[in-house]
Amino acid sequence: MTAPAPPDLARIRGLDALDPAGKRVLVRVDFNVPLQDGRVADDTRLRASVPTIRDLLERGAAVILMSHLGRPKAVDDAFRMAPVGAALAALLGRPVTTLDAVVGPAVAAAVAAMRPGDVVLLENLRFEPGEKLDDPAFAHALAGLADAYVNDAFGTAHRASASVVGVARLLPAFAGRLMQRELEVLGVALAAPARPFAVVLGGAKIADKIGVIDALLPRCDRFLIGGGMANTFLAAAGIAMGDSLVEADSLDVARRVRADAGARLVLPVDLVVADAFDAAAHTRVVAAAEGVPAGWRALDIGPASVAAFAAALADARTVLWNGPMGVFELAPFARGTFGVAEALASLSGALTIVGGGDSAAAVKAAGLTDRVGWVSTGGGATLELLEGRTLPAVAALAEAGGAR
Repeated sequence: MTAPAPPDLARIRGLDALDPAGKRVLVRVDFNVPLQDGRVADDTRLRASVPTIRDLLERGAAVILMSHLGRPKAVDDAFRMAPVGAALAALLGRPVTTLDAVVGPAVAAAVAAMRPGDVVLLENLRFEPGEKLDDPAFAHALAGLADAYVNDAFGTAHRASASVVGVARLLPAFAGRLMQRELEVLGVALAAPARPFAVVLGGAKIADKIGVIDALLPRCDRFLIGGGMANTFLAAAGIAMGDSLVEADSLDVARRVRADAGARLVLPVDLVVADAFDAAAHTRVVAAAEGVPAGWRALDIGPASVAAFAAALADARTVLWNGPMGVFELAPFARGTFGVAEALASLSGALTIVGGGDSAAAVKAAGLTDRVGWVSTGGGATLELLEGRTLPAVAALAEAGGAR
């Protein structure tokens, strides 16, 4: 299989190509953060875009930020951006004016009054039906607010929405620091990885990752599988899995992958099983080859598996990890995921990449984010880029750069 082509970064203009002094710069950020009791519960995504925002401000721009939040189908007070603006102001150490609309006369007036160093946050993009539809009129209204456009929202790069694609066609368009780094690490570095190159995949279902498996298996030196996915691989080998999650429709896929991977495939050698999907359930460790007893279910990889995975990664020069090894949200089933995170954090001289989503949350919960080379901010965008798909946002930025 031919390796998917990495993004052509030579055609994408970064922030260094933009002179923002005296300009109003419209920045697409990914501020789709969890809210709890009217406050931002996790500001990871806000922090990730701070370097781009500060860069523009320090070079004399007035910055207009836009993002979606949640999945509202219309205006919904539970998904207003005001708490996000307050949290961002605390991070930046300067005021952030949060508007109560996305476009319209009041927004245009507020933006026209901006001065260099000012920051405005538009209301939730999803309040406008034209956003998801990439409506040309809505894109023109957004573009009319600014002199230049920066996309720093890698987490939405796989969505062909107005704020991601439409505006990039109408204004001089540039990639923000976060967007550029994500493309460099996930796209370019994995296209020609330092070897040995190891891939660690977890999560619940093979069906969710088959595109990633097919793209990465031909290119890696070791292929480690844990989480619910491993249940199906074990079941495909004829091992009884009790009440564990097993994808009957993916058994043939598991057999094919197992045959294609050969000795490169590393599966769990033991499992943490429980008699219920509950933190208070009875648990025990069983050898994977002996199977899971009836009435029990596998919810994590066991300690021998963690040791085997760590040994398989010990001399790796590039490691990509996507997907937890078990139900890490429940303490009795977090040791496998945290153990793999520790194995990655302990590697010396390797590029370690955590592919967003639950894996990123697990690394943060383990307190190891700062010891991993790169933690992606994307979920679906990360998976699609790893599959070799062309992301709409990346295509739009490349088209804008190639038109200069």
